[in-house]
Amino acid sequence: MADSAPLRTRPVIRQLPPDAVNRIAAGEVVERPAAAIKELVENALDAGARAIRVSIEEGGLKRMIVEDDGCGMSADDMRLALERHATSKLTPDAHGRVDLLNIHTMGFRGEALPSIGAVSRMTLTSRAAGEDAAEMFVEAGRIEGPKPAAFSGSGLTGTRIEVRDLFHATPARLKFMNTERSETLAITDALKRLAMARADVAFSLENNGRNVFRYAAHPEGADGQLERLGAIMGRDFRENALQIDADREAVRLTGFAGLPTLNRGNAQRQYLFVNGRPVKDRMLNGVIRAAYQDFLARDRHPMAALFVDLDPEYVDVNVHPAKTEVRFRDAGNVRGLIIGALRHALATAGHRASTTVAAEALGRARAEPVQADVFRPSTLWSDSQARPISPVSPAAPTGSGAPHSVATKTPGTYEGGLSARVEPEIGVATPDQPLGVARAQLHETYVVAQTEDGIVIVDQHAAHERLVYEDMKRQMAAGGVKRQALLIPDIVELGEDEAARVLARSEELAELGLEIEPFGLGAICIRATPALFGEMDAAGLLQDLADDFAEYDAGLALKERFEEVMGNMACRGSVRAGRRLNADEMNALLRQMEATPHSGQCNHGRPTYVELKLAYIERLFGRR
Repeated sequence: MADSAPLRTRPVIRQLPPDAVNRIAAGEVVERPAAAIKELVENALDAGARAIRVSIEEGGLKRMIVEDDGCGMSADDMRLALERHATSKLTPDAHGRVDLLNIHTMGFRGEALPSIGAVSRMTLTSRAAGEDAAEMFVEAGRIEGPKPAAFSGSGLTGTRIEVRDLFHATPARLKFMNTERSETLAITDALKRLAMARADVAFSLENNGRNVFRYAAHPEGADGQLERLGAIMGRDFRENALQIDADREAVRLTGFAGLPTLNRGNAQRQYLFVNGRPVKDRMLNGVIRAAYQDFLARDRHPMAALFVDLDPEYVDVNVHPAKTEVRFRDAGNVRGLIIGALRHALATAGHRASTTVAAEALGRARAEPVQADVFRPSTLWSDSQARPISPVSPAAPTGSGAPHSVATKTPGTYEGGLSARVEPEIGVATPDQPLGVARAQLHETYVVAQTEDGIVIVDQHAAHERLVYEDMKRQMAAGGVKRQALLIPDIVELGEDEAARVLARSEELAELGLEIEPFGLGAICIRATPALFGEMDAAGLLQDLADDFAEYDAGLALKERFEEVMGNMACRGSVRAGRRLNADEMNALLRQMEATPHSGQCNHGRPTYVELKLAYIERLFGRR
C-alpha cells in the first residue's frame, strides 16, 4: 500500500505590526510623489486656503513643500491628525454612524498625513487663530513633538508641510519610480487639475528653485473660471470656448467646451470635475465623443472642461483611496445632460469657426521676394496706359469649358494663367451678413467673399457638405429623407459579404433616401437616391457604404452608425471641388452657411472657411 500524502503544515495567522500595516496602507494612498502632493493640497483647500505654494526637488522624491494660508491647526489637532483615520471632515450622527455618501470636502479618509509620514521624513508646522505655532516631526511612522516653532507662512494662520526622502522607509518602491522628469510632469498635471477646479485660489509651483507656473486667484463665476482655464489650457481655448450651463433632475453642468475646429490628436485636454473634485471617469471620453459625433473625424478630439454639481448622496467618491474615481447613482441622466448641453452649445455657435484657423493661415503666409524677370512693372503695368484685367462674363453652366484667365498674356509676364474668376460686384456686405458678399472663385474650389472688415475664403465642398448633412438630419427628424426614383435602376456588383452587409441595413438606408434591393448573388439594385444630391455616382456611393459598414465597431449604437453614414453620404453628394459656381450660387452658399448651425466645420472637423481681418492682411504687406 502506497504511503499516504504528507500532511500540509497549517499556516499560522499573525497580526502584522503597526509599522508594516502603515506602510502597506501608505502604498495605496501614496504610490508616487504626485499622489502625496495631491493629498496635501486637497487638505489645504479643505482648510479654506486662498493661496497655495508648492516647491519640489528631484521630482518630489528628495523634497516637497506645501504651504497654505488656511485655518491651520493647534498642537493637539496636529497630534491627532497624524493618527490613521482621524479627520475633521466626517461628523458622526447621534447614534455614532458616519454617512459616507454625504461628503462635501476633498478629503475625508484621514489617511494622507499618516501615510506620507510612514514612508518619509516629514515636518509639520502650523498655526491656528489664537494659538501659538507648533511643529511635529515624523520619520517612518515615528512621531516627535509637538514643540513650539516659528511660523513663516504668508498669512496669520496656515500650515507648512515639508516632506523629505519620500519612500526612504520602503526602498523597494524607489526602484519602480519613473524618471525625475516624468514625476515632475505628474505633479504638474495634478496641481493644474486642482487649479482648474478652484479658480478662486492662487496656485504656484517651483521645481528645483525654478518657477513652473503661478496662477493668480480669480473672482468666482464663469469669467474667472474661463481665465483660469485659459491660463492652463491655452489662449486658443479661452478665445474659442463655448460656455456650458445646463441642469436636469437636480444635476447642474457648467464649464466650457471648444469649437470643433479647435481639436487635438488625443483626449488629454478633456477634464471632468464632480462637486469640485477632479476625477478621471471612463464615461467622459465616450460622452464627449458622442456629442461631437457630427463634427470630428474619429482620430480627432475636442477640448473641454466640464463641472458636474449634484447632491453628494447621488455620487460615490469612496471607490478608491486615490479618490479619482466616482460612481453616479444615475449615470444615464448625467450622460444625457452632458451630451444635450454640448450639442446645444455647438448649435448656438452657428457658423462660427475657431480663430486658430485664421492664425494658422497667417502664420503660413509670407511675402515672397519679387523676381524682376517674372513680374516687371514696366511690362505688366504702365503709368501712361495701364493694362486692364480682362472682364469675365458670368460663369458658364456647371461642367462647361475651361476656366477663363483674368489677365491678358503679356510678353515677360506670368504665362501659367491664373485659375480665378472675378464676379461683377453685387452689393456690399452688411452687419447681418458676417460671411460677406462673394467676389471671386479660385481654382473652382474656393469662394472669396468680402466682409465689412476683411475677407472670407470658403471651401465650397466642405461648406456644402455640412449644409447637405444638416438638411438630411432635419428631413430624418421629420420622417425620412426625400428620395428621387431613378428612371433606369443602377445595378452594382459587390462581393457576397459586402452585399449582405449593405442589404441588412436596407430599411435604415431607405430612411436616408437610398432605396435598394437584392439583384442576384452579390448584386444590388438601386431604385432611388436622396433628392438632396441630384445627379450622383450611386454605384460608387454603395461601394463606399459597404466599406463603411465593414469598419464600424459592433458596439456603436445604430443611430450613431447612421449619423456617420449620413455624414459620408453628404460628403459624396455635395458640390465637388472643381465645379464652377456663378455669383448667385456663391452668395446663396454664404447665406445658407450663416443660417445653418455647425456650418463652421465640415462633418470631419475641418474648417469650412477662413476669415482674414483687414488689419491682419495689412500687416502682411507692411502697412501696419
